[in-house]
Amino acid sequence: MENKKGDHWSDVLKRRQEKASKAERSEEDKKAEETELFTKFYTEWKGGGHKDKSYNNIPRFYYKLPAEDEILLQKLREESRAVFLQRKSRELLDNEELQNLWFLLDKHQVPPITGDEAMISYEAYLQVGEKAGPKCKKFFTARVYAKLLHSDPYGRISIMQFFNYVMRKVWLHQTRIGLSLYDVAGQGHLRESDLENYILELIPTLPQLDGLEKSFYSFYVCTAVRKFFFFLDPLRTGKIKIQDILACSFLDDLLELRDEELSKESQESNWFSAPSALRVYGQYLNLDKDHNGMLSKEELSRYGTATLTSVFLDRVFQECLTYDGEMDYKTYLDFVLALENRKEPAALQYIFKLLDMENQGYLNVFSLNYFFRAIQEQMKVHAQEPVSFQDVKDEIYDMVKPKDPYKITLQDLVTCCQGDTVVSILIDLNGFWSYENREVLVANDNGSSNAADSDDT
Repeated sequence: MENKKGDHWSDVLKRRQEKASKAERSEEDKKAEETELFTKFYTEWKGGGHKDKSYNNIPRFYYKLPAEDEILLQKLREESRAVFLQRKSRELLDNEELQNLWFLLDKHQVPPITGDEAMISYEAYLQVGEKAGPKCKKFFTARVYAKLLHSDPYGRISIMQFFNYVMRKVWLHQTRIGLSLYDVAGQGHLRESDLENYILELIPTLPQLDGLEKSFYSFYVCTAVRKFFFFLDPLRTGKIKIQDILACSFLDDLLELRDEELSKESQESNWFSAPSALRVYGQYLNLDKDHNGMLSKEELSRYGTATLTSVFLDRVFQECLTYDGEMDYKTYLDFVLALENRKEPAALQYIFKLLDMENQGYLNVFSLNYFFRAIQEQMKVHAQEPVSFQDVKDEIYDMVKPKDPYKITLQDLVTCCQGDTVVSILIDLNGFWSYENREVLVANDNGSSNAADSDDT
């Protein structure tokens, strides 16, 4: 025992307290040393130490988006985006500056004139670039000149082509800024509600839509938006990139409605025109016999020439979004877009999903036979002579030429250039009949055109 003979009890207590305090201090020292080492190694691992100073030169490139409840940060972000877009808008050429650019180009044209085209040489092109102002500087580069240089023997480019190029660039940037104002998330894409707001506010600026009643606006917006999302959002993510909107021709078709003198033929072929939207919605109302605002399978069976097979329609209602077994207008629009654009990859993807009953990623002989059997049954109903499945199968494989002789994939249908014919053979009696009698139809078309020519003469 530590208690020596003759020691007072208080001396023993003091010695024990001193030993305990020394032990405590040593534990604290250990913890402090451990923390110091951990901080040192962790800092070096994260790039904050002096081991490699290059890490300190990398700028921050990721900023976490503020949460929904962080109202102040949300407002700050919205305001900064608005200021940024305003600054970008001011960098664009306005009408007066475009007019001034045209006068400069016309003043510096270089003879001789090629046809009706005024031309400009590279030297004159650079001179115009110096006089046009800082906003135009990005257009007067060797790269742009080389893009527009074709077969002129003097190495010149067309003034009109260059000016149209500038106009197109300015329009694209204006449109991108306009679309970005509706990008609530600020991530470079538009949700369905964002695009709906954009088109709704665009309607008053399109003279060709002046005749639409306001009560039809919601149906028109739905009709227009579905085309964007059907073709630009094949994975059904619920959002599309602004870049994809600008790259496709749909926005051009929509803004074509600003032309007050747009021909009747152009309106009928334009999905976004008033006649086209009214046609699609009118068809929907005509199919809705019980007037409940939805379509049953029996009502949808009268679509088009009423020759879609019941087996295919069963698959439509199995795979597509329905409400108590009936289809709403939005789902109907996807259906119409797929059947009216069967050559397009997005439409083939839509139909392929319906034909691929087991979701295995390909069609085999069983799948083809299953759907063609419904065509054969329809032929019997119409007192037509049935066609052998073996013959049809051989023709399909001959058209598609799949990589795997036993499997037809979506990629095979898209790349074979006859995918629309193949799916029409399997889902639509009228499509099959048109394929079977294609030679007769071509002969009749040629005969009609020849008769028209003879009448003209």
